[in-house]
Amino acid sequence: METEKFAENMSVFVQVAQSCSFSAVARSKGMAASSVSRQIDALEAELGICLFTRSTRALVLTDAGELLLERAIKILQDMTDARDELISLEQNVSGMLRVSCLPAFGRRHVVPHLPGLFAKYPKLRVELELTERIVDPVVDRVDAVLRVGQQPDSSLISQTIASQRYVICASPDYLLHHGTPATVPDLNHHRLIDRGHRTSMRGWRELFGKDQVKDQAFAFQCNDCDSRRQAVLQGLGIGLVPDWSIGEDIGAGRVVELRLDDLLPQTETGIYLLRALPRASVKLRAFSDYLIEHIGSPPLWQRAMERASNPSYA
Repeated sequence: METEKFAENMSVFVQVAQSCSFSAVARSKGMAASSVSRQIDALEAELGICLFTRSTRALVLTDAGELLLERAIKILQDMTDARDELISLEQNVSGMLRVSCLPAFGRRHVVPHLPGLFAKYPKLRVELELTERIVDPVVDRVDAVLRVGQQPDSSLISQTIASQRYVICASPDYLLHHGTPATVPDLNHHRLIDRGHRTSMRGWRELFGKDQVKDQAFAFQCNDCDSRRQAVLQGLGIGLVPDWSIGEDIGAGRVVELRLDDLLPQTETGIYLLRALPRASVKLRAFSDYLIEHIGSPPLWQRAMERASNPSYA
């Protein structure tokens, strides 16, 4: 079999293996399912092995198919990387980059950097999926996923983009009318803004014991981080919000960070760029390097907060 045809059939094999469907791959390519099936048949004939166990109900990889899938993904990625690296010799990062991210973080700290990124790499294209769900780079076929906070053990390759911590905060107007809590029990006399219970983000109930803060204190609950930030800005109550969401508001004096005498400040966790493949492509490196450079270290939201508490901070 010609090398070019072999590579094409191997690419089709990876797509079929990941989707477990000839018809799904055929639809994505505008082909007949029988044509996709023939490409897999040709690959099996070339290798002299059976890659799938097929039935009317399921399409399952054989042991040989599992081994080839692992190798094929790496081979195809190496081919893509080689092409990208040749392009990069002319400083020409190009092609489509697919990234998934939490909606609030994407709106505040990814989209604002795209004009500069595109100015530097005019042939780069970005498809940004903003979603609260846990996206798997392999299953969902994205180049990378931006995730916030502690991550479970996985086989994904992790790159730290920045750090974050949760802050207790309220607007000056709210504190003027309702006073400033000094201890955790004081919060029972205030209006609290909390996350929705079905989200993975941290909320008041994860911070305190079950009986420390009563249910009636929770005045507003929402699964959207931007909406909770807006509620704090509007003086609806006291929020527990990640610093990347509210830090620049604190720096500008629109919000005040609160310290409770009986509660230590929240520890920092990471913000990570996760990918499935061992080597990042040229376009992914360009994206992550640009994001890290412009978020900075410490990240821009923490620098804003530091300036608010220490005007001499550079």
